[in-house]
Amino acid sequence: MEYVTILMVFGIALLVGGAMIGLPTLLAPRRATAVKAEPFECGKDLLALPEGRFAIKFSTVAIFFIIFDIEVMLIFPWAVQVRPLGWPGRCSCSSASSCWGSSICGRREASNGTRRVLHGKAR
Repeated sequence: MEYVTILMVFGIALLVGGAMIGLPTLLAPRRATAVKAEPFECGKDLLALPEGRFAIKFSTVAIFFIIFDIEVMLIFPWAVQVRPLGWPGRCSCSSASSCWGSSICGRREASNGTRRVLHGKAR
């Protein structure tokens, strides 16, 4: 009986997801043209040669966002149960958070491919 709300959330999520996938296929107009059949990637022709290097800032931000989401998902159960866990729970949460933070923020790639430590000497 205590899992009814969780099952309701999953049921509603499946219903909304199914509606978002199913309704456009039923309601959208189907007019196929030659332009719509061509491959499209960010407004550039896929068959053309690449012009120089491109920035990966968006990809980096997206990866950090995914990592942050995973961290929040892992820390949330600890945050909910921090009082019943007491000091051992707080210490384990702090040590895990510091390990994750140092592994994400402690190292970065330089533009020339060498690794260097933040606030330290280049290796």
